[in-house]
Amino acid sequence: MRDLSDDLLDWYDVHARAMPWRVPPADKKAGVRPDAYAVWMSEIMLQQTTVAAVTAYFQRFIARWPTVADLAAAADADVMGEWAGLGYYARARNLLKCARAVVADHGGQFPADHAALLKLPGIGPYTAAAVSSIAFDLPFTVVDGNVERVMARLHDEHTPLPAAKPILTAQAEALTPNTRPGDYAQAVMDLGATICTPKSPACGICPWRDPCQARAKGTAPDLPRKTPKKPKPIRHGTVYLARRSDGAWLLETRPDRGLLGGMLGWPGSDWVDVATPRPTAPPFDAAWQRLNGEVRHTFTHFHLILDVMMATVGDITPPHGAFVPKAQFRPSDLPTVMRKAFDLTVL
Repeated sequence: MRDLSDDLLDWYDVHARAMPWRVPPADKKAGVRPDAYAVWMSEIMLQQTTVAAVTAYFQRFIARWPTVADLAAAADADVMGEWAGLGYYARARNLLKCARAVVADHGGQFPADHAALLKLPGIGPYTAAAVSSIAFDLPFTVVDGNVERVMARLHDEHTPLPAAKPILTAQAEALTPNTRPGDYAQAVMDLGATICTPKSPACGICPWRDPCQARAKGTAPDLPRKTPKKPKPIRHGTVYLARRSDGAWLLETRPDRGLLGGMLGWPGSDWVDVATPRPTAPPFDAAWQRLNGEVRHTFTHFHLILDVMMATVGDITPPHGAFVPKAQFRPSDLPTVMRKAFDLTVL
């Protein structure tokens, strides 16, 4: 008797998405093995980010640092600069910590052991399961948003997320096969991304259309249910952009902990939940002028509005940070919210 996993794998063999970190099913059958380094990097990058957004970043990282040893030897600032714009910057810091741990403790090879993977910096249960399954074909279940949606519809599960997570995970585990678990994990994610989509699922061409309980009951478009989120608060702050007369810009490296940790940024105030925050002291005395417009940016847990102040200064020694010469300054090295502030200077 065929299992649901057999039907899905047959579909995946024909319809697998092409991704730079993925080994196509035909190549795997011919003996090509996934590169654990590439699988790990892609999974870290894909956390809370789309495939479309990640692809170019992944290709740049692999071109610049082809092996985990290359990445481990990279300068922190170079890695953070390449990561700029991808968001969730703690991932970049953990990327370096993990690469260095793999080189120091595992001879530059990712361990083909789930428990050992979990001990590496920045690798939690999801990433450990993904690397174990996709890179090493170990029978671990990978559950992301796509998989949750597929399971909720397949089983017509109406418990709202996030309370439904244990239920959907157990359902996904029950279907994970011992044969080709890595391909199967990617197949379920592909199914959710291309057919069992959040809106207007293409049930007519789904390989699981017959056993899908939500399709039979007409509830598929309504699943998975989600507990309503609380409105995000709005925080306010000020950033100060100082340009020296020779074109150099004053930048500082933010503390490792907290939002944008380890990234380059402009000096500025704290971000507070007050519509009209108290006036903040600039980093030093200068003829500061408020730029037209404001920066608006959304983080995971709040919206941010920043006023932008700018001044042109002479050859001074700032109390914090350092001036980056014009020839070395790259706006693309800044995180998105900081780059938005810079963009106001050229409007």
